[in-house]
Amino acid sequence: MAASSSRGTSSTRFLVFNAKTAELLSHHQVEINQSFPKEGWVEEDPKEILQSVYECMERTCEKLTQLNIDISNIKAIGVTNQRETTLVWDKETGEPLYNAIVWLDLRTQSTVERLINKTPGRNKNHLKHKTGLPISTYFSAVKLRWLMDNVDEVAEAVLTHRAMFGTVDSWLIWCLTGGKSGGVHCTDVTNASRTMLFNIHTLDWDPELCKYFDIPMEILPKVRSSSEIYGLMKSGSLSGIPISGCLGDQSAALVGQMCFQEGQAKNTYGTGCFLLRNTGAKPVMSDHGLLTTVAYKLGRDKPACYALEGSVAIAGAVVRWLKDNLGIIQTSTELEKLAASVGTSYGCYFVPAFSGLYAPYWEPSARGIICGLTQFTNKSHLAFAALEAVCFQTREILDAMNQDSGIPLTQLQVDGGMTSNRLLMQLQADILCIPVVKPSMPETTALGAAMAAGAAEGVSVWSLRPEDLSEVTSEKFEPQINPEESEFRYARWKKAVQRAMNWETTEPISNGNGRDSFS
Repeated sequence: MAASSSRGTSSTRFLVFNAKTAELLSHHQVEINQSFPKEGWVEEDPKEILQSVYECMERTCEKLTQLNIDISNIKAIGVTNQRETTLVWDKETGEPLYNAIVWLDLRTQSTVERLINKTPGRNKNHLKHKTGLPISTYFSAVKLRWLMDNVDEVAEAVLTHRAMFGTVDSWLIWCLTGGKSGGVHCTDVTNASRTMLFNIHTLDWDPELCKYFDIPMEILPKVRSSSEIYGLMKSGSLSGIPISGCLGDQSAALVGQMCFQEGQAKNTYGTGCFLLRNTGAKPVMSDHGLLTTVAYKLGRDKPACYALEGSVAIAGAVVRWLKDNLGIIQTSTELEKLAASVGTSYGCYFVPAFSGLYAPYWEPSARGIICGLTQFTNKSHLAFAALEAVCFQTREILDAMNQDSGIPLTQLQVDGGMTSNRLLMQLQADILCIPVVKPSMPETTALGAAMAAGAAEGVSVWSLRPEDLSEVTSEKFEPQINPEESEFRYARWKKAVQRAMNWETTEPISNGNGRDSFS
């Protein structure tokens, strides 16, 4: 058996799989609190993250025991995590020096502008040849720079050589392998490739990039492959078991969907939407606003594989917003019912650019907009427009990918929480005009991490040879509307996106309490 701990943006899960059949044997999930100290700020408590991982592990072990499954059969543990989320901790006390700054946090906008202003021609793609990424609030280096500039404890720890930086995977692996008593400080190539400090060609931290952000290399974790033994669990029921898989969540889903062939693609519908297309052993640079990222490196001596990625900041989060902020639904299943009751948005378009627009625009100044409203529009139309927004955003990314790779995709593999919404999946097929294929076991992110862990040298309980991979049952959604109708709706959507652009400026606005707040 191989297990994996999966840290999404809003929850932690621990899942145990049969290494021969990839069948899910047991799992446990714990929700994570996010705090929003100021507008656009998103934080999580690193200790709560760690605690939730231990809780999920222990509860899952209890469930396995009740099922008469011996937990000594668990041979390896993999870690998969929300990428880009940034932490700094003290290596002597083991204490976090600040909350984790979550990937979609926008506090670094002024930091980004300062950095872009010092590049030749003020070009946000100045570092793209090395990183595959634009300079954006999204990536870890900018968040780390903010912490060093704005949090005294962090600046102090960096000066006294006590600071450790990591994304969530590094924090978890360090803590789980002993923390201040010999914990392993490492990350894998997929997570490293999202920091902006990593050279995707040399597959290592880049001294020039570190100098550009003025970040000392000594605080960075050691970069390893996605599938090798990093260290052993030091406490709890699973003490002594190797941690041998580590993948950023989107890479893990690509592996879990078995997209090992060049040209295969998957889309994960979570808080955000992430579309990755395997481009093989060479990084393909995008001319259409996509990111070039490391897909996986499944073993120390194995070659790295690359992907083109398009990220949408707000997908499932729009459901949460309709529920928590507007109160028009109580549960996410209700959204599907509401939308299905009208079957159309009746000309209403919803661009949920709550954190600006990510791919293919990279426009942090955009904000959410709902347009095309009439006296006839009701909450059901809005619900439908929200689902359509997820599909249109995916279509924009797919168009960009087809242009970059020159080969149109013939079908899209999908996973993630929102795929249980059948109306959404059908809409997605209609708007893309290609079939959408959903595996019957939607936990592909966790599966990918378990596969990487189980296949590691020294564990070898999981074969990644195509002929050994068990056939996954899946459901296929075929497009059902005529392409002209689909194109018309897509053109209207693009018009709505233009209306959402350039909303926020960085002029200070006095917010009434005498203090300036930058928006």
